[in-house]
Amino acid sequence: MEKVLKKEIEINVVPHIHDEVNLDFRHVQTALNRGYSKPFLLVDSSIIRNKIRRFRAAMPRVNPHYAVKANPDLHVLKTLIEEGAGFEIASISELNILLNLEVPAEEIYYSNPIKSRAYLEYAASKGVEWYVLDSVEELRKIISVKPDAKSYLRIDVPNVGSDWPLAGKFGAHLTEIKEIIAEAVHLDANLVGVTFHVGSQCRNPQNWQTGIEQAKKVLTDMLRAGLKPSLLNIGGGYPVVYTKPIPSIETIGDIVNQALADLPADIRVMAEPGRYLVSDAAYFICRVVGTATRNGKRWMYWDAGIFGGVIEVTEGLRYRIFTDRKGRDIPWTVAGPTCDSVDILMRDEMLPEDIQEGDFIYIPNAGAYTTAYASNFNGFPLPEIIVL
Repeated sequence: MEKVLKKEIEINVVPHIHDEVNLDFRHVQTALNRGYSKPFLLVDSSIIRNKIRRFRAAMPRVNPHYAVKANPDLHVLKTLIEEGAGFEIASISELNILLNLEVPAEEIYYSNPIKSRAYLEYAASKGVEWYVLDSVEELRKIISVKPDAKSYLRIDVPNVGSDWPLAGKFGAHLTEIKEIIAEAVHLDANLVGVTFHVGSQCRNPQNWQTGIEQAKKVLTDMLRAGLKPSLLNIGGGYPVVYTKPIPSIETIGDIVNQALADLPADIRVMAEPGRYLVSDAAYFICRVVGTATRNGKRWMYWDAGIFGGVIEVTEGLRYRIFTDRKGRDIPWTVAGPTCDSVDILMRDEMLPEDIQEGDFIYIPNAGAYTTAYASNFNGFPLPEIIVL
């Protein structure tokens, strides 16, 4: 059944109607002309500005709050601050980055559904007012730390058509929603909002309509229970071009705008775009450190792997991969440089047969969840971030 549903989503995806702009490859060539010492992410801040402006134009009522986890680089954040973006966080480390950039604490949304008490206490001490929850236990924890916290409830919604479904780990179900609302009334808690997530890299725009309709019902239930709802957060998941067709932000916006048409004017609407705002703005560049033939199969090893910024390929993401070679394509197994056997990125990836040690690998649309995931495991250096 799941395979059938995925096939239907593939067929019914509305292709993007605007040209998606990514970083001009000439900038990559200029950067390499200055020398290469380790993998790097090259980011064009003008594209980030273009993406947030497109987002606003597509959904005029929706206030974008950047998901800091996608790429917490200071230059990226400063660009978004200049564009008037809001922010959502998942940890106090991300909070500190924003506070150091003088983002007002009261405008930061703490959107991790399960937070340690120590993190809650720290965030509250710094003036953070907005906290997400998806369980009675988290509601009680938040209220015990900050009785006047403004909280918003994450509900479970369909993730069909998303490349990385997020349902399961977070999100309250129908029977749990009723219990949470009742407990909020009992505790005199300031439960004032609803949020959901349609899944990462969502190529099914109808998920937003379904999520908004479910959220509106919960807002009505809150109102009937005596609460005073004031926030609808329609989450993240806005897709970018990798190898599959996507709906444009304008297509998604048409559906969102229609679904919001009957929402009362006093309900503030926000979203949490991350990947959408930064992916297209960057190229990830690494290098082949060696090749080998093993049991009749060709292997290549990059100086960046699962631990060096390319981890999402292990979760099903398929980047477009370019090299300077022109040979015929053959199947390669691609691995990272560490000694860990899990550091294998792709098997039977079709790439030029004449790739050899020293060749550069170019990965476009890689501005999100690359350097943010990278670590120093095995002593290999973190990728550098260069912002234009």
